[in-house]
Amino acid sequence: MKMLRLIIVLISIQFGNHFLVSGQTVLDTYIDEGLKNNLVLEQRNISLEKAMYSLKIANGLFSPSLKLIGDFISGDGGRSISFPVGDLLNPVYATLNQLTGSDQFPQIENVTTNFFPREFYDVRARTSMPIFNTDLIYNRKISQQQVLLQDYEVAIYKRELIRNIKMAYFNYMSAREGVAIYESALTRAMEGKRVNESLLANGKGLQAYVLRSQSEIESIKAQLTDAERQLENSQLYFNFLLNRDPSETILTDYSPEADLSRAVLLIGETPDTQQREELFQLKTLQSLNENIVSKNKYFWAPRLSGFLDIGAQSENLIYTSQANFYLYGFSLEMPLFNGFTNRNRIAQSRLEVKNSELSYQLVQRQLHMSSQVSKNTLISAYQNYQSALKQLEAAESYQRLIERGYKEGVNTFIEAIDARNQLTSAQLSVNLNQYRVLIAEASLERETASYTLR
Repeated sequence: MKMLRLIIVLISIQFGNHFLVSGQTVLDTYIDEGLKNNLVLEQRNISLEKAMYSLKIANGLFSPSLKLIGDFISGDGGRSISFPVGDLLNPVYATLNQLTGSDQFPQIENVTTNFFPREFYDVRARTSMPIFNTDLIYNRKISQQQVLLQDYEVAIYKRELIRNIKMAYFNYMSAREGVAIYESALTRAMEGKRVNESLLANGKGLQAYVLRSQSEIESIKAQLTDAERQLENSQLYFNFLLNRDPSETILTDYSPEADLSRAVLLIGETPDTQQREELFQLKTLQSLNENIVSKNKYFWAPRLSGFLDIGAQSENLIYTSQANFYLYGFSLEMPLFNGFTNRNRIAQSRLEVKNSELSYQLVQRQLHMSSQVSKNTLISAYQNYQSALKQLEAAESYQRLIERGYKEGVNTFIEAIDARNQLTSAQLSVNLNQYRVLIAEASLERETASYTLR
């Protein structure tokens, strides 16, 4: 029997896929529209772009940098220094004039010079480049992993959004069919009232039955009103997820048979959560923390960089070829002691690694548990759906028999009302339970990350 049932399911899937392509396309189109227009997802994508720009910045730090530096300084007063050149050279010059009998060597004054330069300019183009720096190396690795974390974050929200869109669509379809069921029940109740009025007119009925029929009609109208409000609310929520106008029409070209048949296959499979982006995200976070540990452990590594300056400098805003200059050099920095802060940073980052390992184990167990719960929910929903189908089949047969018997005078009016109520309840139960199966299937699909993201 199990083998025969499986063959029937596979055949139904093939035929279902053949006849229901348009229905599946409608739902997939809505999913694509939601992924394109959802505002929260757009925010997640912005965070991903920011992480990618951070990675580009980390890569750019390895490239040479070029900048133009210019200074102009001028001043007077303040401290000064005296040079007694007159006192030193004037006696010598006087002696030379006497020996030569000329005034060839004039007397000179002592010189006093201020420290402040006057109209001094310094313009240079500086090129600098890191030669060896472990911080830059590990910062680039960390930036790459932060991009991965944001990418997984986007994928996680996409899967949540897909599940919410599917659930909202199924709730809308269920509410829509619920309205149709109540409208059909209202038609049957009005037909029942018409029959009672006809019987009363022919002297075979009671006025109480007509009044009871009117009461049944009003009760169904109230239920129909509630169903219409539920339909409106489900439409509002679905359009909200897709960032559309609240009153925009939702296409209903969807048949659930193929997905209902696929539920049988899912029930027979063991849920696999190893492809969940949450686990990949935690693994990446663990690797990122390990890189932070390595970065902190290399605190003692020297940092070497070089620079080259090409420019001009002179006083009194005068430019000559002698004002040109070039200057190059290297800078070496190597920490020796920093109050044990580096050792404490290493210990702190190791604790982060341990914490991420524990988080991975915890989330792995939680995901496994939630996937099993989702599978059990799907099993229960499918069994309830099968039971509802049998109840509907029985209720339809019962209602036909009672309705014919009532018209022939065999069955009572109370039995006719009970038969109609049973049929309405059975139809609502089938409608509710079939979409509960689809919702449970969408939840299990989310738990196992089995939907192919585009």
